[in-house]
Amino acid sequence: MSNQKKDGDEKRWLDNPKNVSKLVYLLVAACILSVLADFVWSRHGHFSFEEIPAFYAVYGFVAYCFIVLSAKQLRRILKRDENYYD
Repeated sequence: MSNQKKDGDEKRWLDNPKNVSKLVYLLVAACILSVLADFVWSRHGHFSFEEIPAFYAVYGFVAYCFIVLSAKQLRRILKRDENYYD
């Protein structure tokens, strides 16, 4: 059995769906561990809302969602026709 594709490119480790699933599970585990670690460490925030457990995780997720959704709307404004440069 060969690890070669038809066009001659070698098969990489992320071409295997099992490895991609392992990578996703590893990322989820890292996120869960960082949120759990937030309950262990004592923080000294400048503002009172910074001391809420998992504040930065929730804040980062909301900011990420805002950026993605606003980029989708911005694409509508900036989108060009397929033959724009012709």
